[in-house]
Amino acid sequence: MSTRSMSRRGYLIALVLALLAALVVLVLTLGGGAEPSTAQPPPAAQPVAVDPEPPAQGQDAVAALPKSEPVSIDIPKIDAHSSLVPLGVNADNTIQVPPVTTPLQAGWYTYAPTPGEVGPAVVLGHVDGNHQKGIFFRLKELAPGDRVSVARRDGTTASFEVTKVHQVPKKDFEAEGVYDDTAGPELRLITCGGVFDRSAHNYVDNIVVYAKLVGR
Repeated sequence: MSTRSMSRRGYLIALVLALLAALVVLVLTLGGGAEPSTAQPPPAAQPVAVDPEPPAQGQDAVAALPKSEPVSIDIPKIDAHSSLVPLGVNADNTIQVPPVTTPLQAGWYTYAPTPGEVGPAVVLGHVDGNHQKGIFFRLKELAPGDRVSVARRDGTTASFEVTKVHQVPKKDFEAEGVYDDTAGPELRLITCGGVFDRSAHNYVDNIVVYAKLVGR
C-alpha cells in the first residue's frame, strides 16, 4: 500500500473515533447517565423577627383618639353641662377664658391637644360671674374616680376618669406643670378658687382637675 493510501485510511479512522466519542458524550448527557446534581435546593424561608407590641400603660390604658374638636362637656357629679367654645391666647400670653358675662359657658384651649389625643387637653370655665354661679362652681367637689365626658365633632365621645384635684395658688401655677406633656391622653379642668381678693377683683387660687382617658 502506498504512503498516500495509509494516510487517507488513518484520517478516516481518526474521524470515526472522534464521531464515536461525540456520540458517547451525547448519550451520557441525554440518557440520564450523569451523576445527580449536587446543587442544594433554595433554603426555606426564614421567619422575620418582629418586635413585640409595646406594653400597655396599665390594664385600663385606652388607645388615643385622632384629633377632633370638642363640642361639649358633661360632668354628671356636679351637674355641669356646657357646649365648648375655642379659646386662644391673650396679648399678655395668658390663656383666654370664656366671657365672664356668660359664666355657664366652658371653653377649650385650642393650642393644646384635643380631648382624647395624646397629651393634656385643657377645658376652662368660671367658678362664678355676672352675679351667678359659673359652670365650674362645684369643680372642687370632684374626686378620683369621678367621670367626665367630652363629645367630639367626629361623633365620638372621650370618657375621662378623675385622678386628682389640686387647689394651687396662682403664683405657683406654672410650677404645677398643668400643661406638661403626658405619655397618654389626659384632661385638665381649670377654674378659679380659694379666697376672693377684692382689691384685685380675682380669686387667689386655681382649682385644677386631672383626668385620664378611660373610654370612648
